[in-house]
Amino acid sequence: MWNEQKRFLDSQLSPNERLLWSGQPRQGVFLQASDAIVIPFSLLWCGFAIFWESSVIYTDAPLFFKLWGIPFICVGLYMVIGRFFVDAKQRGKTYYGVTNERVIILSGIFSQQIKSLNVKTLTDISLDEKSDRSGTITFGLADSNDQWVKFSNSNRNQPVLPSFDSIQDAKKVYEIIRNAQRSAA
Repeated sequence: MWNEQKRFLDSQLSPNERLLWSGQPRQGVFLQASDAIVIPFSLLWCGFAIFWESSVIYTDAPLFFKLWGIPFICVGLYMVIGRFFVDAKQRGKTYYGVTNERVIILSGIFSQQIKSLNVKTLTDISLDEKSDRSGTITFGLADSNDQWVKFSNSNRNQPVLPSFDSIQDAKKVYEIIRNAQRSAA
């Protein structure tokens, strides 16, 4: 995996730039804190959509009503199951890098999006570390409303602020970024 990460990130570096660290978010399907609200809501949505569709199919309802429920079932199934696989696919195509000049986030399922933050101008960097040393490093100042938006965000891999989400050895990476900032000053 290191070679693939390095290849993606090396293609983004300028001639004098050195890659200090690269990584990816946690891989696979897993639950996040926001799922405590989203899962019950999605089960209610999908359950009602299936109830609606089955009740109009087994009655003599017009064709319009029989077709009306199908998109709601599709959305419900995506919310219950599909979003986990889309999120896993998105994280599988996300690469993080720290260089002597900047922080790089490469992501995107269908097209590549590049977020680049200059280490000299990074003002607020926060570390949220778990007991297993994994964690999230967030770049920028979050206000109290941003935390609610992030918690309720339906696109789980698009945080309000740029971040290295669910990475291993988060504190070590945090220190690499802080050292790069001191060296760049």
